[in-house]
Formats: sequence, C-alpha cells, structure tokens
Amino acid sequence: MTLLFYAQPYDISAEGYYFRSIEEYDCQASTLRNRCGQKVEEFEIQFIDGDRIDCELAKAWGLDQATLELFMEAADEWDIDQKTKFIIAVGECGYSIASLCEDPDSVEIDIYEVDSLKDLAYQFVEEGLFGDIPERIQFYLDYDAIAHDLGMDYSEVKVNNTNVVYRCA
Repeated sequence: MTLLFYAQPYDISAEGYYFRSIEEYDCQASTLRNRCGQKVEEFEIQFIDGDRIDCELAKAWGLDQATLELFMEAADEWDIDQKTKFIIAVGECGYSIASLCEDPDSVEIDIYEVDSLKDLAYQFVEEGLFGDIPERIQFYLDYDAIAHDLGMDYSEVKVNNTNVVYRCA
C-alpha cells in the first residue's frame, strides 16, 4: 500500500499539502509561500494513510521533517518483523530511535506471537525449554504458575492487531 502524508505548516497563514514521496514533499515544500509571499520552511508531518504496521511505525518513529526520508525508506524496505522489533524496542524497551533506524535487527529482543504468557508457557514446555518432560506428566504442570514466573521477564503488547509477548535483552 502506498503511504499518504500531510505537511501541515507551522505558519498559520500557509496551507498544507498531501504527498506520497519525498520528491513530492520536496517539490511542494520548495514552492510553498504564506500569504505575505514568504517561503514556508517548517512543517508538522502527519501520517494519513497506509498499512496499520506503518502507522504504528510512524508513531514510534516520532515522524518529523528531519526523519521523514529515513522513515519512508524503512517503511518501504523493512519487513513486518523488523517493523515490529523497532516498535517494541523504541516504544516498550526504551531504545533510542537513532540507534535503530539503520538496522532494527541490531537490538536483542525475543518476540513471540502468542495470545498470553500462559500460551508462551505451553510453547516453552512443548519445545523442551524446561528439559525433557514426559507428555503424561505435562498434564500435571501448573501453567499459570509458569506464566506468572515468565511475567517477571516477559511483557505483552499488541502490535499490528497481533498480541505479542516480548523480552528485552
């Protein structure tokens, strides 16, 4: 899906414009004048339309004039996993935008697409994370207690309408 943005001038005597590419933005920004004929230089960049994940990425990115071109490249080139990792790293784990905008894979975050910590507990038991537990004994495990313990290191968040459980390293 093509992204749509709006450049809202901080100068209230000028009118903003919609754009879909950095070239459109630059072209319109270079010719925009206020009522007095002065060049308009500062804009608030608003994300108007695109995929939900790109909207969430724009919000985490802190979209503005200085970061617009990098954001547009990332939205176009990154896959959903990279976008999800960036959103969680910046929004939940406290990483800086600057440290991740070049390579979101540089951050160590464990991400699981599960509905709850209890589901993650089941997944960990099935994968053998707690050792080889015979199937007949697995029915007697207290998955709520395991989920509670996992909650000390893991958190839940909804990204792109998908519940994910993550752990910041």
